[in-house]
Formats: sequence, C-alpha cells, structure tokens
Amino acid sequence: MVRPYGIKVNKRKERKERYDKEEDEEEEQPKFEQKQKQKERVKRAKREVTSKAEEEDDEENEIAEEAAADELDVGIPIVVSDDKKDQTGVIFVLEKASLEVAKVGKTYQLLNSDDHANFLRKNGRDPAHYRPDITHQALLMILDSPVNKAGRLKAVYVRTEQGVLFEVKPHVRIPRTYKRFAGIMLQLLQKLSISAAGKREKLMRVIKNPVTGHLPPNCRKIGFSYSSEKLVNMQKHLSTVCNETDTVFVLGAMSHGKIECDYIDDFVAISGYPLSAAYCISRICEALSTNWNII
Repeated sequence: MVRPYGIKVNKRKERKERYDKEEDEEEEQPKFEQKQKQKERVKRAKREVTSKAEEEDDEENEIAEEAAADELDVGIPIVVSDDKKDQTGVIFVLEKASLEVAKVGKTYQLLNSDDHANFLRKNGRDPAHYRPDITHQALLMILDSPVNKAGRLKAVYVRTEQGVLFEVKPHVRIPRTYKRFAGIMLQLLQKLSISAAGKREKLMRVIKNPVTGHLPPNCRKIGFSYSSEKLVNMQKHLSTVCNETDTVFVLGAMSHGKIECDYIDDFVAISGYPLSAAYCISRICEALSTNWNII
C-alpha cells in the first residue's frame, strides 16, 4: 500500500494560500486607513478655506457698509432762496419697494435676486420679486434731477413691501454703486436712521405710517400705472395741476404688479408702453423742468 502523500501536500498548499491571503489583508488595512486619513485631511482643508472665505466676505461687507455710510454723509445741500420758499413743489412716494433684510449665513444682508437666488428658493420665495436696484435707480433719478437742484423737491418717501416707511432728505447724495446703496439700506433698516457726519441732522429716517400724515394739506396726489385707462401727455397735464398746490407723485418700485393706495386722487398713464420706474420719473422731471423753466 502506498501512502497518499499527494493529499497531504495539497493540504499544505491550501494552508499556504490561506496564510498568504491573510498577509495581503493585513497589508491592505494600513493602506485603507491611509486613504481615509488623506480624505479627512482634504475635508479639513476645504472647511478651513471656506471658513476663511466667509470671514473675508464678512470683512468686505463691513467695509462696504462703512464706506457707503461715509459717502452718504457727504450730502450736497440745496440752498433755496427766499423767493422760492413760497413756491409750489413736488413730493415723490415710492410704494412697494423691495427692501428686505435677512440673515444669510453669518451676516445680515439686503436680499436681491442676483446674490440670494438659492437662499430665496430654499425659503419658498420667488427671486424675481426681490429687486432693490429699482429703488436705487429711482432715487438716483429723483435726487439728481434739475427739479431737485432748483429746490422744488419738497420730500421723498419710500415704503417697503413689509410696510416700513422712511423719509429721504432732498439734499442727500445717494451712493452711485448698488453695493454701497445696499449697505446704506441695511444700516437704515437696522438702526432706523442715518445721520450726517459731525451733525445731528438725520438724512434718512424711518417714520410712522401712514404716509398721508406727512404730506402737506390740500396737495394733489397722482398715481402712475400702465394699466390706467387715462393716457395723458405729461407736460400738458402737469401744467394744469402743479402751479396752484403741491403735487405728490406716487410710483411703484417693484418689478411686477400695480400699486393699490386709497389716498391717490387720480391714476394716469404717461405712455402706451410699460416703463421702468426710473424712466417714468425722468419723464415727470423733464415735464416739470419745462413748465417751470428750469434749465
């Protein structure tokens, strides 16, 4: 009888193979651990970079707000002569202005459709309705007009969609860039007023509703809407209403919709085409300059 040595040899081989597999697994374990450590390092590095970027953004926002406040404080006072104090003037009211402050990340910011679209969608809001740039353009057009330079602008009032009413002095110089304007609006809505540098005069301040409590008595209030059936030539229309009493012009500072105010005496349309708030104001100021011979 021959002993089955082959069987024993085969068993030894199997043991060797198993032993080799165990060694391979032991060698692979440190490699896996090294890969996990590398991934954790990469994640930590990314977190540090994002945190640094957020801190830099916060610093930039603070610097922008301070620079905007400095620019607003340097107003251009308008000297009104004694013979013009008794003359009639105009008042502008901007309704439904999209000026809303919210905490985005770690800082409070003025919401707009360009920078906060994702934030607004996550909170179930339509980014198209958040257009503070419309108010910025409208204020620039009003305050830079020859009507204001001639001292015929009595006041400017702005009411937000949230119902916050604030007054803008006619001699304020609004920042030219939107970023600085956003810093000013953020400061105004948080502190409720902005004073001139080195003076106690409040250039912009939040006031009590309704706006009719701040309007002069016996003034005529005209609202503007593209949907109005009364289409008028602005120059001819203003020549009949702006020479006897002060006139209040009410315009919407929103991207869509119509202003609904119960204090308006008359709704008119100045064009057969829909116009932006800034261009509508430019037409009004141009007609006023022609009627009052302001060159």
